[in-house]
Amino acid sequence: MTAISSAFDSPKTKTFAEFSKRANYSLMDSLQADPQATGNGHDHSSRQVFSGHYVPVTPTAIPKPEYIAHSKTLFNELGLSEELALDEQFSRLFSGDISVAQQPMRKVGWATGYALSIYGTEYVEQCPFGTGNGYGDGRAISVFEGIFNGKRWEMQLKGGGTTPYCRGGDGRAVLRSSVREFLAQEYMHALGVPTSRSLTLYVSQSETVRRPWYTKDSRSIDPEILEENPTAITTRVAPSFLRVGQIELFARRARSNAHPDALKELHMIVKHLIERNYQQEIDPDLAFTDQVVTLAHLFRERLTSLVANWMRIGYCQGNFNSDNCAAGGFTLDYGPFGFCELFDPRFQPWTGGGQHFSFFNQPVAAEANYQMFCTAIQPLLSENRKALARLDQIRDDFTKVMTQKIETMWTKKLGLISYDETLVDELLRLMVISKVDYTIFFRKLSEIPGQDQLAVLKESFYLPSSETIDIQWCSWLRQWHNHVTSCDDIKVKSAAMKSINPKYTWREWLIAPAYKKAEQGDYNLIKELQAVFSNPYDEQSLELDMKYDHLKPKKFFNAGGISHYSCSS
Repeated sequence: MTAISSAFDSPKTKTFAEFSKRANYSLMDSLQADPQATGNGHDHSSRQVFSGHYVPVTPTAIPKPEYIAHSKTLFNELGLSEELALDEQFSRLFSGDISVAQQPMRKVGWATGYALSIYGTEYVEQCPFGTGNGYGDGRAISVFEGIFNGKRWEMQLKGGGTTPYCRGGDGRAVLRSSVREFLAQEYMHALGVPTSRSLTLYVSQSETVRRPWYTKDSRSIDPEILEENPTAITTRVAPSFLRVGQIELFARRARSNAHPDALKELHMIVKHLIERNYQQEIDPDLAFTDQVVTLAHLFRERLTSLVANWMRIGYCQGNFNSDNCAAGGFTLDYGPFGFCELFDPRFQPWTGGGQHFSFFNQPVAAEANYQMFCTAIQPLLSENRKALARLDQIRDDFTKVMTQKIETMWTKKLGLISYDETLVDELLRLMVISKVDYTIFFRKLSEIPGQDQLAVLKESFYLPSSETIDIQWCSWLRQWHNHVTSCDDIKVKSAAMKSINPKYTWREWLIAPAYKKAEQGDYNLIKELQAVFSNPYDEQSLELDMKYDHLKPKKFFNAGGISHYSCSS
């Protein structure tokens, strides 16, 4: 790959021509295209892809695109000027019109295939051909890869039209899901959780598609109606979009000798993963087998830390299959996600997810994905017994490392000096009994109320408390208080807890009005949410507090499209 030089002192990129000069296509230059692909990228019908790492494909622009928003935070990180967001050519590119590409950009994007595993079981059922050769980016098309301020970023359109992996779909994303993904990615970044990022959001003023959804005030689990939705394109940004499922795909082909270059393609994709996501941590002078083993260790560290962070902030991925698991160790694919309000270890917002993908089961789901990752890279170590043994040890230690990360998370979240299993278990039991709001409770606790100030914590309870339960809470509060006040300045301790226990969380009943108003051309709520979510740990105005920092209203419990939703986007 091209060496990346530092450019932190470079001036802001103000024009599309300047933006174009940032282009640098490591994926297309170092990996193999599908040999059956068309040269012009007009490859939009569902078909089997038997080999190659990507398919060159042009996105399909949404008609009459209108700008909604961009991430000022990410623009600043990339060194892009604010005015570029409204530049005509920039807007056309990120609403799907790649014909505006200028040299050294390319007038074709790319889509990738990947495999699917659910909890460690390989599946091909979602492939229309029953082979796994038709499963991949059905509507996600990367259109740009380049270097900004010394870092490589890939830009991918969500809802950019059909690809060979579309499986008969229309390749579009609706405004509802696009608003959710656009806001969620930058919110997660502000929370300090590794994640893909949001660049821009555009909506079509003329094109709609039909999707199943819920009627007003619905209490149904499943959608009851087909609803017309405006189409939209949000651009997500990441160092790469390589997934565990991609590594799996090439490993499956290598194991079955699907074609003569199968093992070579596996070697190439893993090498590319190292260069794209682990370049700063893996010495390129090491033997490749040593690089692969080091990769396994580093990915384990990132994945366990990521899931511990999810638990810390109340995030539930909803559908944590291997194809939704970024091999770079960050949050990817904001489809059926949600944030826990009323605390429930079994919280799962997606109606198709099941308890196995619930809030507290995420460490187990992560381990299943990690096991599949290790299985996928094994063929690259087949002739090196020592390397295989090291990989086995790293794999076997996943549960231990995950447990350590979770315990450390609880220790910091509660302001403890060291982990106390009894104290944590009792707290979780009481939180379930009292039906507490996950975010409000821990923020109140971060104020370090006195041993006799249970009333402060009860502001986060969804149910009135009984005298018996109050006695148990008071006992727990005394024990916890003895922990946190045994040393350190209380103000310092409180500030430390507030730095990891956010003030403002994602509440679906406050997000829904934003995308509903956006359907009418009013984007003010989206911009307001952007501002609130950009500083989730900070105290904000009294007006915003009254709106965004309170318990979920009763009418939104069990509400279709709010408390639960299908993956209809």
